Amino acid sequence: MSKAFLVLGLLASALTLGACNRNPLLVKRSPCPAVAIPTYAGTVTRFDPAQSRNADAIDFTAQISDVSATCTEGNDYLGSDLAFTVTAQRRKAGPAREVYLPVFVGLAQGGNVLVSKQLTGVTLSFPEGGLRAEARGGARAEVHRSAVTLPPEVQQRITRERKPDEADALVDPLSDPQVRAALRAASFEVLVGFQLDDASLAYNVGK
Repeated sequence: MSKAFLVLGLLASALTLGACNRNPLLVKRSPCPAVAIPTYAGTVTRFDPAQSRNADAIDFTAQISDVSATCTEGNDYLGSDLAFTVTAQRRKAGPAREVYLPVFVGLAQGGNVLVSKQLTGVTLSFPEGGLRAEARGGARAEVHRSAVTLPPEVQQRITRERKPDEADALVDPLSDPQVRAALRAASFEVLVGFQLDDASLAYNVGK
């Protein structure tokens, strides 16, 4: 069983590399997972009739924006609480109407391994005569601390001080494939996007 797992509601935070204030050459790594919207999954277009793809048949479009995350570090787990906004615009004003849009939240390791995926969603309420609707959504993810912790030998190779007269003084430790592989394995992302059917995904790719 993977040490990293997703709990329903999933959220995320940020895997960031930043410069230390005291030493501009020292890289500081946050263990919190990054947050991202996968390509082609941040928008959805609904048509009426559903099988049409003509511009004049667009019912409404929606997009995910304002994604933010708060990371809390416990003794055993890193918790990440995600918040996002879904905004939509319909083509024609009409009566008041509610629309439910499913949203997925997934946990990916190393940039290409999907560890877990959960479904949530938001309900948009178009007011009578109004064209726009907006809703906030959220989720929570937890990753075991040991899964984001670099092996001691790798950590030592990255952070050890090097003297100018040493042979590897100017060698970037990240140029070592083993070090890069360890960093990837300890890096996680929380992915949030619309749960699209094949037709909707194909439409986004073809736009």
